[in-house]
Amino acid sequence: MTVRPVRTNTVYHGTDVVEVQDIEVTWVELRHWRDRELERTDYMALKDNVLPNAWKEYRAALRSLPQDFPDSADSASDNWPVMPDE
Repeated sequence: MTVRPVRTNTVYHGTDVVEVQDIEVTWVELRHWRDRELERTDYMALKDNVLPNAWKEYRAALRSLPQDFPDSADSASDNWPVMPDE
């Protein structure tokens, strides 16, 4: 399951949703989410485990997010890589 980093603010009037506002993602937050996801999948890259190409590409895409989208953390968040099936 891929979870794209996004921040929103939901405005309610009573129990009714009035508006959902997207809040800009910062590089600090994006790097935190990325680092956490890399740590979560580290077990797959152990020396005694053959890492499938899909996982190599996924982890490489996570590591390269800041270089691929240097102008906007929101753009990097919008292009968050899709995690392969386990």
